[in-house]
Amino acid sequence: MDRVARWATMAAALLASAPLAANAQQRLPLWELGGVVGAGYLPDYPAADEYSKRILPLPYFVYRGRIFRSEESGLLRGRILQSERIEFDISVAGALDSKSADNRARAGMPDLDFMGQIGPRLQITLARAARAAHIDFELPARAVLSTDFSRVHHIGFMSVPELAYQHENFFGNGTRVKAGIGLTFADREFQDVLYGVPEEFATASRPAYAAKGGYMGAKLSAGFALPLTASLRVLGQVRGDFHQGAANEDSPLFRSKATGTVLVGAIWTFWRSRQTVIE
Repeated sequence: MDRVARWATMAAALLASAPLAANAQQRLPLWELGGVVGAGYLPDYPAADEYSKRILPLPYFVYRGRIFRSEESGLLRGRILQSERIEFDISVAGALDSKSADNRARAGMPDLDFMGQIGPRLQITLARAARAAHIDFELPARAVLSTDFSRVHHIGFMSVPELAYQHENFFGNGTRVKAGIGLTFADREFQDVLYGVPEEFATASRPAYAAKGGYMGAKLSAGFALPLTASLRVLGQVRGDFHQGAANEDSPLFRSKATGTVLVGAIWTFWRSRQTVIE
């Protein structure tokens, strides 16, 4: 189950590096089916000083319904409002897990289970540089859920407002690029899962700690999706997270003020619907 959760994390991140052409007014299949293969190098958790290498093969499914959708903007979402400049939806995204036995700072503590996020997201197009290029402000508000696949717990709330530049035809060949800067905020309950140390898990080098809510850090990211053929795309994403000034810098589990992530992958689409929609 740990491996499945890690693969889900990678899939979400890889698909996020291939943003939809929501403003490019092109005709696309209603649904697509294929497979995704990817690899990445990621921190075990925000502000960790240890990393994991992850490899995934997973099915790839896109559905571009008028309301219900499954695509690069979210693993699953229901679009409530869409205009030329504003989009509002309820979406499901995100996943994270980490085995404490594989991380020195968390040794002997409970594992960080698979985590998912669900909640509303507002996207506002602030400017258009060209027909296929735009600058967006995205404001999600997510409830975070944790599961060990036997039961589900609500473990807090988080938000990552982001300002992003997107271009759906960067080289004139359908290459999509996205570069963004964002800030991460979370409540006390969620941050206590990551950075809190209960008394029973305190040691001489890891004192007890009660986490605080607030600012978690800033992120810079850039990704691309390059079409090689009509059915094959290669993807890449790099991301830097900067945790200076975070609410829980004093936690013994807060080990690094900067972390980086590198993801690469490929999507092969082998089946598309004949019905198309305008995106």
